[in-house]
Amino acid sequence: MKHQASKDLKRYNYLFGETGMAYHEMNVRLGLSDSTSSVLYAIWEQGDRRLLKEICRFSGLSKQTINSAIRKLEKAGIVYLEMADKKNKMVCLTESGKALAEKTAGRILAAEDEIFASWPREDVQNYFALTEAFLVALQKKVAAMPPAESAGSDATIQTEGSE
Repeated sequence: MKHQASKDLKRYNYLFGETGMAYHEMNVRLGLSDSTSSVLYAIWEQGDRRLLKEICRFSGLSKQTINSAIRKLEKAGIVYLEMADKKNKMVCLTESGKALAEKTAGRILAAEDEIFASWPREDVQNYFALTEAFLVALQKKVAAMPPAESAGSDATIQTEGSE
């Protein structure tokens, strides 16, 4: 059976992909990989430190991808880890990390804030309300989805980044 995506879904997928490409291009211009940018952004958005598990959740990237980026940032003297409690690690910016984050993630955050500031407040609130409604509906669909074992044998093939 052939499935054809609706016009709305095609438009959503196009916009989602193009938005991702715009962020990728911004990262290229700033001299960062996408995963490094995500780590710096997640920390800088919070201040100068953030829990590792929060960075994973905030970025939407796998723990493996985030850990790899953090190891590279540690080697470069950009971040260091400290224990927040018995189970959680805090990722902290060094002084050079703060300078880098300000020049990179800070510019991304400023660009995003400028965009929202240029929209009428009602449009911003509508955008957030619709985005949240989509997220909640998608989360309900995910919760109702059967595990991979019952979805078919091809669904259990492990891909890069799956955990």
